Amino acid sequence: MTYRRYHLLIVLLVLAALAFAVFYLEDVLFLDPCPLCLVDRALLLLIAGLSVMAWLQHPQAVGRTIYGVLSGLVASTGVVVTLRHIWLQGLPPEQVPECGPGLYFMLDVMSLEDVFGQVFNGSGSCAEVSWTFLGLSIPEQTLGLFTLLLLINIVVVRLPRNTNKL
Repeated sequence: MTYRRYHLLIVLLVLAALAFAVFYLEDVLFLDPCPLCLVDRALLLLIAGLSVMAWLQHPQAVGRTIYGVLSGLVASTGVVVTLRHIWLQGLPPEQVPECGPGLYFMLDVMSLEDVFGQVFNGSGSCAEVSWTFLGLSIPEQTLGLFTLLLLINIVVVRLPRNTNKL
C-alpha cells in the first residue's frame, strides 16, 4: 500500500468512528459525551487533519517522518487519555469523582490550564459505563482505535522511499 493510501485509511477510520459516535451513540441512543470523550474526539480530528495535510502535500522522507511523528504523538496522547478514562470506569463507586460542569461551560468560565486539570481529574459522568459492544466500553474501543492509528503511523514512517506513487 502506498503512503497516500495509508493516510486515506487513517482519515476513513477516524471519520467512521466519529460518525458512529455522533449519529448512533448520540442521536439514536441519546448518550451525552463526557469531557474525556470530547477530548478523544478532538484528538481524532487532529490526527485526521494531519493525515489530510500529509495526503495533500505528499512530502518526501523528512516530511513523512515529521507528519508520522506528530500524528504518532497525538495518537499516543489519545492512548493516555483513554487509559485514564478506563481507570476512572474501574474505580469503586465510593471513589468516583463527583460530577462537575460540562466541558463547554468550563471552557467559557475557566482558564485553559484549569480546564485541563478538571478534565483529567475526571468526573462522575466519565466513570459511568453507558454502553458496551462485545464486552468493551466506549473508552476501551477508543483505546483500540488509537492503538491502531499509532501502529499505522509507525508503518507509514517506516515505508520505503519508493512508495511515492499514487
